[in-house]
Amino acid sequence: MYKIEKDQTTKLLMDLVGIDSPYFEEDTIMEYVHSWFKQNNIDAFIHEYHEAKVTDFKGKNVVVNLEGEKGGPVICLNGHLDTVKLCNGWTVNPKGDLRDDKLYGVGALDMKSGCAATMIALKAFAENHKNFKGKIISTYVSVEEGPYGLGTNALIEEGYIKDVDFSIITEPSAGFTGNSYPDVSFGARGGYGLEIELFGASAHAATPENGINAAEDASKVICELKNVEYIEDPHLGKGSACVVAVESDGGACSVPDYAKIRLFWHIVVGENEKTITNEIEKAIERADIKCKYKIKFRDSPSEGSKGFMPYKITGEEPMTKAFLEAVENVCQTKPNISYFQSIGDFNYLGSRLGSPAVIFGAAGSNFHGSNEYVELDSVVRTAKVVYAFLEKVLCS
Repeated sequence: MYKIEKDQTTKLLMDLVGIDSPYFEEDTIMEYVHSWFKQNNIDAFIHEYHEAKVTDFKGKNVVVNLEGEKGGPVICLNGHLDTVKLCNGWTVNPKGDLRDDKLYGVGALDMKSGCAATMIALKAFAENHKNFKGKIISTYVSVEEGPYGLGTNALIEEGYIKDVDFSIITEPSAGFTGNSYPDVSFGARGGYGLEIELFGASAHAATPENGINAAEDASKVICELKNVEYIEDPHLGKGSACVVAVESDGGACSVPDYAKIRLFWHIVVGENEKTITNEIEKAIERADIKCKYKIKFRDSPSEGSKGFMPYKITGEEPMTKAFLEAVENVCQTKPNISYFQSIGDFNYLGSRLGSPAVIFGAAGSNFHGSNEYVELDSVVRTAKVVYAFLEKVLCS
């Protein structure tokens, strides 16, 4: 009987953290994970994809398919192996620094912790249960931290993730929400990247009244975006529009005739491209600008990856109830229930597969920043929860 132990889980996580894998640079860690599964007699393959339309990126994912002896539920496990770029300000080793019950390093929390947890859970399940019902699809993807969620999107669009009954995304839910472990997220806001272009008329800066100042009109629009009326969801809260960049330049001494406002717009259930466009047009009307304008959503690899759609589950789904029972049995306490405020691959799994998806993972802090760390005990318990759930729904 294979048991999930802290030492082996920590070693695996330290190995993963020790491999640099910023988004768009994941080949080395994909090879490591693929080899690890092979060494542990678990059938895995490297899925290669090419996003040719927008990024021209050629990426890799690792996919594990464990099939039972007879039909049953299809469970998807999902995690990303890429990280953000190394930032300044680290006072410990960003490639792994073990201190007490914490492992510091880039991606230690977000989310190599979750990948290590499912890898260990699969090893235990494969060794302890040769005969089971149903199927496990476990995916270790690239470019989640980068644009479009390319890895998971490719797996969905190419049919590697389909007919799924329940998904578990082992993002660090406790770490992200700040709640005590265990924390299970029942949904997330969605979002779109877009831009507003403004077209004015140039003139000499000495006589600005002869021109139409695109920079000034952009500032008026930005001010009116503070007055957007968002839909309020009882669980996801309200959407939000964030100005991420403003571009305009009149040169040395001219009225600028062009400006661009780049936005990321978070949405809740009931909002979409159309509602965003309507709110922007209302803001522009209130701003009473003179410029002509154009609203443009960012180019995307495909229709499905145009935006990240919000989603939520009720918690009453049979699979969700079984998962909550597994959490409570392993952790000896009821989990906190939360909803994510930002976007990720979980939006694709939660909104495009037609089945429930939960986010559940480790505790820690400083994700996307210096001195990121994960609490190791929570990684071990995450692995045990995933294992207990798989055993409950596939072996009973």
